Amino acid sequence: MKVIDTINKAKSTVFSFELLPPLKGNDVTRLYKTIESLTEFDPKYINLTTHRDEQEFKELTNGTITKRTVRKRPGTVAIAAAIQHKFGIPVVPHILCGGFTKSETEHVLIDLNFLGINNVLALRGDGIKSQHVFTPSENGHSNANELVRQIKNLSKGKYLEQDLKNNTPLDFCIGVAAYPEKHFEAPNMDQDMAYLKQKVNEGADYIVTQMFFDNQIYYDFVDKCRKAGITIPIIPGIKPINMKNQLTVLPKLFSIDLPQELASELGKCKNNEEARRVGTEWAIHQSKDLVANNAPSLHIYTYGISDNVGEIVKAAF
Repeated sequence: MKVIDTINKAKSTVFSFELLPPLKGNDVTRLYKTIESLTEFDPKYINLTTHRDEQEFKELTNGTITKRTVRKRPGTVAIAAAIQHKFGIPVVPHILCGGFTKSETEHVLIDLNFLGINNVLALRGDGIKSQHVFTPSENGHSNANELVRQIKNLSKGKYLEQDLKNNTPLDFCIGVAAYPEKHFEAPNMDQDMAYLKQKVNEGADYIVTQMFFDNQIYYDFVDKCRKAGITIPIIPGIKPINMKNQLTVLPKLFSIDLPQELASELGKCKNNEEARRVGTEWAIHQSKDLVANNAPSLHIYTYGISDNVGEIVKAAF
C-alpha cells in the first residue's frame, strides 16, 4: 500500500521508522532482528536510507596519496525488496540526487517497480565530504524538485528515452524532506519554504521533517506550510538521543537546536547509559504530545539502535 493512502485512511496517528542498510561485508541478520523487535507495534511502513559513493584518501609508505571510491552501504534496492517480502510491510527506499545520474535513477525506479515497491523518498542528499557545496553528478539532478519531477513523469509513462514503444507508467508515492529549523544552506526560512513548495508543486505526496526536539517548532512549521498553501501531510521526525556526545554532535551535523532543559539534563549525565535514559524519556514526551495533537504519523530515526524505540512507541500509543 502507498504511504499516502495509509495516512489518509488512518483514523489516528500511525507509526513508522527508518533504518540503515548494513555496512558492506555484513549480513542482514541485525537488520531483521531490529524489524522483528518492532513489528508488534504495527509499523505501517519502513524507510531505508540510500548512500552514495564516498572518496577515501590514503597515504602510502612512499609519501604519495591514493584516492579510491567506495560505497560503504550498498544494496538498498535488494534489501528493501527482501524486507517487504519477508515482513509484508511497505518499504520506502530513499532516492538521491547526489552520486547518481538521471539514467541510474530511472533504472533504480524500474527495478523497484518490478519488485513491487511503489513508495520512495526523494532527497537531494549530501555532497562529497571534500566539497564545500553540493555538486551534482554529470547528467544528474541538482535538487530534489528535479528528482520529484522525474519520478512523477514516470507515472505518466515519460521515460528519458522518448522513442520507447511501450511506455508503461510507474506509479510511485513520493515523500520529500523538510527542515522545520531551516536547511543549513538556505539563506532564510522564507526561501527554504519556497524550495519546499517547489517539491510539492512537482508532485510530492507527503513531507517528513528533519529531527527536532521542541514540538512547538514542528507546530509552527506546519502552520507556516499551511499559510504558504502546502496542504499535503507533514510527518514529524523523532530522533531518540542515545549517547552523551550527541549533545554537541547533533546540533553541528543537522543544524538544529536542543531545548535548554534537554541540554541541561544531558550535561549532567555521567555516561551513555544515563544519556540514553534522558533521550528516551524526552522522545516519549515528544511522541505523546504529537499523538495527542493528531500528527499524521510518528516517524522515528533509529540509525540502527532500536531497543528504546519500542519503549517510546508503547508509551505514546
